[in-house]
Amino acid sequence: MLPSISSIQPNSRPPLEGKTVVLGVTGSIAAYKAADIASKLVQAGAIVDVILTTAATEFVGTSTFEALTHRPVTTGLWEAHSELSIDHVALALRADCVLIAPATANTLAKLALGISDDPLSATVLATEAPVIVAPAMDADMFASPATQRNVETLIADGVVVAGPADGRLASGLIGKGRLVETATLVGLVRQAIGRRGDYSGLHVIVSAGGTKQPIDPIRFISNRSTGKMGYAIAEAARDRGAKVTLVTAADLPDPAGVSIVRANTVDEMRDAILPASAEADLLVMAAAISDFTPALVSDRKIKKTDSGGMSLELTRVEDFMPLAHGRNLVKVAFAAETNDVEANARAKAVPKGAAFVVANDVSEPGSGFGTETNRVTFVDADGGSEPQPLMGKLDVGHAILDRALPLLTKRLR
Repeated sequence: MLPSISSIQPNSRPPLEGKTVVLGVTGSIAAYKAADIASKLVQAGAIVDVILTTAATEFVGTSTFEALTHRPVTTGLWEAHSELSIDHVALALRADCVLIAPATANTLAKLALGISDDPLSATVLATEAPVIVAPAMDADMFASPATQRNVETLIADGVVVAGPADGRLASGLIGKGRLVETATLVGLVRQAIGRRGDYSGLHVIVSAGGTKQPIDPIRFISNRSTGKMGYAIAEAARDRGAKVTLVTAADLPDPAGVSIVRANTVDEMRDAILPASAEADLLVMAAAISDFTPALVSDRKIKKTDSGGMSLELTRVEDFMPLAHGRNLVKVAFAAETNDVEANARAKAVPKGAAFVVANDVSEPGSGFGTETNRVTFVDADGGSEPQPLMGKLDVGHAILDRALPLLTKRLR
């Protein structure tokens, strides 16, 4: 029988609840984007302490960040109201993560050399928390040998360098120098803070999306899966310290800190998942794998005619989940059903070699494809089942990981 989880609630705490993030903002034209970063971190539950360099104040003001974070903003080491005037390492000791976004070439140079002549560089030098820097500058400045040496030094020191991204820059040039997106930076903060979580050292493979089986070069058959559930599981595992591989057929933004493998067809999914499973600890098959595929695939577009319709012969697709093996691999299957949900899910457990099956009624409002929530039942082959409340998909992801963790711990002993 499956272990009971009594602590699951319909709405979990935000992912960064109670964690302190020091957000450093430096003198780049992209400094205005730091306001959105601060806002999104606060929405995720973080306590955000902002440090503005002198140059940054030429682009953005302290009142913006004070309004967003409801906390004082630091701009100098000797401000009378700042705790840094008494203890210059106060923020360094309190931080769970330091994020510098945007980071100028000047800031990268100072950090690489260990210069600590302002509150931001002093905080980085003194902290034991993970540090993330997100460069933003003109492409030529980033490509310069000096900046590249500094980036290499920071990476060697354990600093995470996020970006920069390619695109149009303030100078009008097109190149590598844009600040990466806010969602990516928040994801990297979540990964950094969770690096010592209960899934640290474990490799989790998650499949997501609905596979697409070609009819001809233009058309395919598929299903209504959007991949949101699989992506939520991948993010939950990342937030708990796992190395995560997401094998996906979905068209969704890539989660930060997750290894992405694109696989649109069943064959591509199989070829990606089976080799990777040999060295993995947990496989969560959240993808909606096609049960049928066209018997014949045309190499040219099938043209419509005036003589009538088109018949499509389908053949059954082999389920490759039973073939996934690893020394200590725990497998979790999904069952998207419209009737006899638990019975249909239970029938899948043994043939797939699954420790348990995550079953849901996709015809239920709020629990189908494309929704932000899901209501699932954990079902095992021995007859045990435990219905879960309607939850956000990230919460469902954590519930699945909670369920799998004791099984992983047992197998790894």
